[in-house]
Amino acid sequence: MIKRLLITGAAGRLGSHLRGSLRPHAQTLRLSDIAPMAPAVAGEEVVPCELSDKLAVDRLVQGCQAIVHMGGIPNEQPFEKILDANIRGVMHIYEGARRHGVERVVFASSNHVVGFHRQGDLLETNCERRPDGHYGLSKSFGEDVARFYFDRYGIQSACLRIGSATHEPVDRRMLHTWLSYRDLSELVRCCLFAPSLGYTVAYGVSDNRDPWWSNAGARHLGFEPRDSAEAFRSERERVPALDPADPARIYQGGGFVKNGPFENDF
Repeated sequence: MIKRLLITGAAGRLGSHLRGSLRPHAQTLRLSDIAPMAPAVAGEEVVPCELSDKLAVDRLVQGCQAIVHMGGIPNEQPFEKILDANIRGVMHIYEGARRHGVERVVFASSNHVVGFHRQGDLLETNCERRPDGHYGLSKSFGEDVARFYFDRYGIQSACLRIGSATHEPVDRRMLHTWLSYRDLSELVRCCLFAPSLGYTVAYGVSDNRDPWWSNAGARHLGFEPRDSAEAFRSERERVPALDPADPARIYQGGGFVKNGPFENDF
């Protein structure tokens, strides 16, 4: 049981799911986002906060023993938008954690950190990072921040390269990358309570056939996925495959490898 657990991005699709699934594991859940959230119930605190506001984040973190950092922009956007929410935001979270003695952070990284690896390659947790856009770059930066704050300050972190976290896989690519909500909850729980976390990178993926990612380097978490995309295979494979020359079929990042440029980048 964690005395006070902070979840950022708590109004988002994944954050709102974790709000429910992590409630039994904390005496108090502190929930934060800039989007509207449901009112707090017993054992909850709702604290709106802009991640780019360093002082506000510092106040947000105070009194917490652990953080599940889901906040930030969750898709490809112009760099300036990514900069405030995802890059400044993760720095502010970790600096707040250092100042207030937070023991453990679970950081929502992304499979887009390795999006320019080819589909079919089996990637280990220590593979070369090959971000596929501004969003992937921001998550790669966040992994470096987590590594730095562990090496210098001893803040334990798990960087979760989350795949396609949805109710069910919606296309052929997701037959490889799907992460069920149930498995997401279990992975985060394992990260919060693993006896020794240190600095860990893990892929957020269910037990799918023909995987692209291996969690052999994160076995110490004790995470055992229970779900698989296999039940959806026949339906998803009825949809015609992409052209073999399409970058979204060549690279693991799918459509993210083709996003941009954005007109307001300059």
